[in-house]
Amino acid sequence: MTKIEQATLGAGCFWCVEAFFNEIKGVTKAWSGYSGGNVPGTPTYREVCSGLTGHAEVIRIEFDANIISYKEILTLFFTAHDPTTLNRQGADSGTQYRSVIFYHDEVQKEIATTIIKEVQPYFDNPVVTEISPLINYFDAEPYHQGYYKQNPDQGYCSVVVGPKLNKLRKLHADKLKN
Repeated sequence: MTKIEQATLGAGCFWCVEAFFNEIKGVTKAWSGYSGGNVPGTPTYREVCSGLTGHAEVIRIEFDANIISYKEILTLFFTAHDPTTLNRQGADSGTQYRSVIFYHDEVQKEIATTIIKEVQPYFDNPVVTEISPLINYFDAEPYHQGYYKQNPDQGYCSVVVGPKLNKLRKLHADKLKN
C-alpha cells in the first residue's frame, strides 16, 4: 500500500532539482513552483525572478514514504545544491534562489532541523538553509514543468543543468528508478 506524502524545497533554479527528483525511486512526481512570498495574486516567473515577491523557486515532491522517507528526500536535497550560500546557487543570486525547506507539518519541521545538524559536518561553511512553514504555494507556469527533459539542448540546460544532473546520477545511482 502506498503512503503518499509531499515535500516542498528550494535549491536555486528549479529545473535541475525537478529533473533530478523525478528520477528517484519512490518519487511519484516532482514539479516546479513558487512559495514563501506574500504578494497578492498568483506570481509569474518574471515577477519571482525580480526578487520582489518574496517567493523562492521551489519544487514540490510527491513521494511514497514506504519507498523513500522524508529524511532521505532531504539528504538528497542537501547534495543537489550548495546549502551554505545565502540567496545564491552558482550564478543565480537573489532571495528567489535561496536554500529553503518549506515544511508541511511539525514532524517535517523537526526532521528538517535534525537533518541540518547531521549534514553540517560535511560542509566547510555553515548551512544557511531556511526552515519555514509552507505558505502561498503556486505551481509554476506549464512551460517550466519538465523543462530540462523538454529542453536539454537549451543553453542553461546544457551548460548547468545537464552536468549537475549527471553528477547527481553518479552520486546517487542506487536511488535512481530503473
